[in-house]
Amino acid sequence: MSDELVVVTVTYSPGPHLDRFLATMAHATERPVTVVMADNGSTDGAPEEALERHPNTRLFRTGANLGYGSAVNRAVAEYLADPATDSEFFIVANPDVQWGPRSIDAMLEAAARWPRAGALGPLIRDPDGSVYPSARHQPSLVRGGMHAVVGPIWKSNPWTAAYRQERTEPSERPVGWLSGSCLLLRRAAFDQVQGFDERYFMYMEDVDLGDRLNGAGWQNVYVPTAEILHDKGHSTGRDPARNLAAHHVSTYTFLADRHRGWWQAPLRWTFKSALAARSRLVVGKARRSLAKGTR
Repeated sequence: MSDELVVVTVTYSPGPHLDRFLATMAHATERPVTVVMADNGSTDGAPEEALERHPNTRLFRTGANLGYGSAVNRAVAEYLADPATDSEFFIVANPDVQWGPRSIDAMLEAAARWPRAGALGPLIRDPDGSVYPSARHQPSLVRGGMHAVVGPIWKSNPWTAAYRQERTEPSERPVGWLSGSCLLLRRAAFDQVQGFDERYFMYMEDVDLGDRLNGAGWQNVYVPTAEILHDKGHSTGRDPARNLAAHHVSTYTFLADRHRGWWQAPLRWTFKSALAARSRLVVGKARRSLAKGTR
């Protein structure tokens, strides 16, 4: 198999973040890298500029704003079509990521220690240097449900802390799911579960992928020796109300999928009602904050 590593990043007018993403990759790995920009309709010219400045980039236009998972799937099908000749692994990462020294190599080394790892993810820092809880349990009925319902009004509640594993010291270990902002994925595992579920336009596609990988006998492994910085405000800050509403739609899709029985219809109704109430609360708050900021 080739030593070249393909990195897929989904772009949608990424601005200066994309250049930092590409520049910092130079110290993330010693392997040759090809970065595929799966572009969902950028209008800022950043992907085209990156194509001129960085010879290891490829621009793949998806033709529309397909959402995150769909764009990744299309890029993988286009650039990693032949498993016999391509690398055993590839990376999916947001363009607002900045790579830490040897971050990619550290994940590849961990993959050798965990032969059943279908996905591996690094320690993620917010721009202020704090550690983002990117390695989490799957959202169970109690833990995930209480996090979803009371999280917006009681930030320090024990269910959110347990779900997000906020009080767990970083250590290399299997977890329920890993943040999709940066994943090292094993081709065989990704292909077995047929990639990202394209019903998720944005949000929860990483939770769903982690759950399906676990169900297929693969592991999601947290690798805190690999570090990246993620400026997640880049994507969520453009239209926070719209993004929060989309998050709740995706959350319902995920939960309803896992409780499909006819006898579980009341449970699905409860999910929908609770999430609708939560959505009205957080979306309204976001819109009021946005209105104040534009005065």
